[in-house]
Amino acid sequence: MMPRMAGTGGTETYGAALARLRAAQKSAKGVSLYSRWVNRPAGRLLAAAAHRAGLHPHHVTGLSALCSFAAVAAVALARPSWPLALAVWAGLFIGFALDAADGQLARLRGESSPAGEWLDHAVDCAKITALHAAVLVSFHRFFDLPGEGWLLVPLLFQLAAVLIFFGGLLTDKLKRAQETSAPAPAPPPSRLRALALLPVDYGVLCALFLLLGAPGAFRIGYAALCAVYVVFCAAFSVKWFRELSALNASSTPLS
Repeated sequence: MMPRMAGTGGTETYGAALARLRAAQKSAKGVSLYSRWVNRPAGRLLAAAAHRAGLHPHHVTGLSALCSFAAVAAVALARPSWPLALAVWAGLFIGFALDAADGQLARLRGESSPAGEWLDHAVDCAKITALHAAVLVSFHRFFDLPGEGWLLVPLLFQLAAVLIFFGGLLTDKLKRAQETSAPAPAPPPSRLRALALLPVDYGVLCALFLLLGAPGAFRIGYAALCAVYVVFCAAFSVKWFRELSALNASSTPLS
């Protein structure tokens, strides 16, 4: 853990905070190209600014929730248009970048805590669930749907997205709990894997809302991305179950 800075951060320059953040990045293993090259760097800039302003990680998490849920509310309440598309994407983009910033700020200040991690994940789960619920409301209120079956698409997308989020989070926790020795050094991140994970990166979902100005294109793009999430959800579930089963078998003593 990085040592906590004295005071509020006002004694450290923005550049110095940014340099320390660059030197303390988490492993890029299992991270898509978008998060690696766009969201994490954007979060780093915001974390350094928040540190300079004397903000705490909880404040940044709150700002992330504010931006994200404002965009979610706009999807449900406003008729699709190009100005709405840009505003929704901007709110989701900034909210996602702030989501990356709160953890980086916590490490910078030495303030990582179970409560902060819980708050971060609770907000993430809420915004994922609420975003697809807002699309369902928008479909019902504003879209000229070919049939009522289209109202099932946001529900299916929501299910797949929540399962991917929860399953990945729980698998990581269970694997750490089963570790009996220090973890091996992480191998260099795979660019091919980072590219393969791109379709299920939350940042790509955020970018999809730039199509809200063309409701037909958004509907088709949303359905296509939903199908991708369903496939990834099934593949991830099988992978995670096998990994945890193998851990259990390796930790069971021979009779």
